[in-house]
Amino acid sequence: MTLSSFDRRSALAFIIAFGIVSLFADMAYEGMRGLNGPFLGTLGASGAAVGVIAGGGELVGYLLRLVSGRIAQRTGAYWPLAIGGYALTMAAVPAMAFVFNWQTAAVFVVLERAGKATRSPATNTMQSRAGDHIGQGWAFGLQEALDQTGAIIGPLITSYVLARHGDYHAAYGWLAVPAALTMLSVAIIAVRYGFAGHIRQPTSHEAQATFSRAFWFYAASAALLGFGFADFSLIAYHFAQASIVSKASVPIFYAIAMGASGAGALLFGLLFDRRGLIVMVPVILLGAVATPLVFLGQAAAALGGTILWGMAVGTQNALMSASVAKLVPEAGRARAYGLFSALFGTSWFAGSALLGFLYDRSLVLVAVVSIAAQLLSIIPLIAAIRATARS
Repeated sequence: MTLSSFDRRSALAFIIAFGIVSLFADMAYEGMRGLNGPFLGTLGASGAAVGVIAGGGELVGYLLRLVSGRIAQRTGAYWPLAIGGYALTMAAVPAMAFVFNWQTAAVFVVLERAGKATRSPATNTMQSRAGDHIGQGWAFGLQEALDQTGAIIGPLITSYVLARHGDYHAAYGWLAVPAALTMLSVAIIAVRYGFAGHIRQPTSHEAQATFSRAFWFYAASAALLGFGFADFSLIAYHFAQASIVSKASVPIFYAIAMGASGAGALLFGLLFDRRGLIVMVPVILLGAVATPLVFLGQAAAALGGTILWGMAVGTQNALMSASVAKLVPEAGRARAYGLFSALFGTSWFAGSALLGFLYDRSLVLVAVVSIAAQLLSIIPLIAAIRATARS
């Protein structure tokens, strides 16, 4: 049977299929990200350098989404952008096996994020089309849960390799296997669901239309949240430098975080479809509570903080995508995803750089700045909720 558009059944099948692609992809690049902080440390990078590299990768990635989102919307090349983005990421991950200085490692960290940026507006827009039929919260929550299943397996693979060989290069090398599976699976999905990329181009009036007040308030909230949310590269760097856990255990902590991430995305995704943006408030509080636990606590507190951090980050990823789909009509979503991501990424970079700078001076300051920014994000979120209610 040849499909030409989504119905409820095919929409669910597409989300699951794309979730499988994401599962393999996350095995590769989350396996990489679970290693990056400690690996950079062994190559001589400081805490500030780790913060700048992690934040810089996010900055390049999120700003690039502004461009890739516009290209997707203007050209309709949703599948080419998706496949090209996956190819760039999946090349960068195993390339880390051949890196022996932190400056070169930084290049591949940025390239991995650039690949994600190339594909994200296109893939999010295609998935949001399916979400229109089954609920945006459920669609992105389910996709995130499958995504995080791979994010559990990848770090466990690298942890096993580290425990057995004690070699970061070997751990990165093993990630070539899920990278290859990613490219095979995305090619199959592109053939089976080619129509997912057949999205109506906006009229000239729609292309010039401004976004709603609710969208801008929500973007401001996300920017503050991104500013205050510590990247796991810095958290992992802290675990290794302070000897909170063993080197081989750091990827296990990351795998645990990814498990909590998937569970949180499913739970809060369902709640989002019933209650709307208000469910972001408890998610923000989870992230704020996680911060002092991971930076100021010992092993038990760090584990608890890692679980809360994972639940918060997975839920935020799912609900941010779902929220943009709720606030913007289909024809303008690719541009909206790109713009939203650029604002979020710029803020994430500034926050990561600042938190990395503060890390070399005071862990207490890291916790205070992180918590304050996350709690402040609730103010524009409430404004977005009120603006939505009035529209």
